[in-house]
Amino acid sequence: MKDAAVFLQHIRDAIARIEVYTAAGRRAFLSDTMVQDAVIRNLEVIGEAVRNLPIDLRRRHPKIPWRSITALRNVLIHEYFGVDIDIVWRVVERRLPTLKRHVVLMLKKSSQAR
Repeated sequence: MKDAAVFLQHIRDAIARIEVYTAAGRRAFLSDTMVQDAVIRNLEVIGEAVRNLPIDLRRRHPKIPWRSITALRNVLIHEYFGVDIDIVWRVVERRLPTLKRHVVLMLKKSSQAR
């Protein structure tokens, strides 16, 4: 199994890509299906990386909604035909900044522990 830091890096990198893709704002996001697809793909990556994080790491960070993240991944992958793009935007706008802060801190602690 990969080191947890690798999965945290995947999460951080996917968030960074989403930030680039959505930099033009909500209106641009809602009007561009290619950007929507790119964002959704990276949310799937985040969800998959979270699923692969060790359970003890997730337990040490109970403020992060791990189950919600993997549940979103499941919806995006298995119920793709029913994805509400407004909900996707809200996740990008309201949830990813907090997740990014937590992941960056976890990576910093991980690198200091080595």
